[in-house]
Amino acid sequence: MTWVSSRDSVGAFDPGRNVLKDQTSSRQALRRFAMASNESTVIAFDLYGTLLSTDSIAHELGRQFGQEKAAAIAATWRKHQLEYTWRLNSMEDYLPFSSVTQRSLRHALSENAVPPPSEAAVASLMSAYDSLSTFPDVAPALELLSKVSSVTLVVFSNGTDQMVGNSVHRSPDLSPYSDVFQDIVTVEEVKKFKPHPVVYYHLAMKVGKSKEQMGDMWLVSGNPFDVVGAKAVGMKACWVDRAGQGWSDGLVDGEMGAPDFIGKNLGQIVQAILKSPKTEG
Repeated sequence: MTWVSSRDSVGAFDPGRNVLKDQTSSRQALRRFAMASNESTVIAFDLYGTLLSTDSIAHELGRQFGQEKAAAIAATWRKHQLEYTWRLNSMEDYLPFSSVTQRSLRHALSENAVPPPSEAAVASLMSAYDSLSTFPDVAPALELLSKVSSVTLVVFSNGTDQMVGNSVHRSPDLSPYSDVFQDIVTVEEVKKFKPHPVVYYHLAMKVGKSKEQMGDMWLVSGNPFDVVGAKAVGMKACWVDRAGQGWSDGLVDGEMGAPDFIGKNLGQIVQAILKSPKTEG
């Protein structure tokens, strides 16, 4: 059984068209031509946990439920949010990410001994999720990429079209850089979540690459499961290790189970990709 709420099914975002503004800029025109000619290197940025900090929701959580519980609720919320997507994949089922996010919020609140929230409180938190803060290293990296026309840049997310579109265009931190991205690609159309292989093949299709060209695409993610999923289908992948703890995921042995590059910030990763042979060429 697949559950789709009326709230999740409503949205102004059309997955078949580019929602980004300023389509007449010469830089974006060059990117569109490169993508259409099937020659460009694609850099796909994960959104939640990579560009946007899910920990930044703690301010709103603290306002509603007390600062002493805010950090724990935020961490538990994120844990269950991801766990729900993996369980749905295993069950061969699907819920829109907005529903997953709401349900995992209620789970997190219950686990942290918070009474059931009002509908208004949930709506407020979901609205705040559309305006998450970026990590400090994001703006300088996107500023650098805004001057590069030889790559195709996309946001690639588990979120719904509406959620991701809202985040890219409404986040005070991220919206100034929305025109850096050529497109937004979400999993909503294929109804699977990362790290299911069909999600990465869907990305390839959206940017004009075939399955034989998966190696022309770079994933940039702060989530190890996303990195391993991308590598499993032949993509190149970079892991943002902001905590500086080093790679410890042991699911897949050898090079296929590890990132092609690890950076402590997004700037290091962008520089590494731009210096890679095909991108430089």
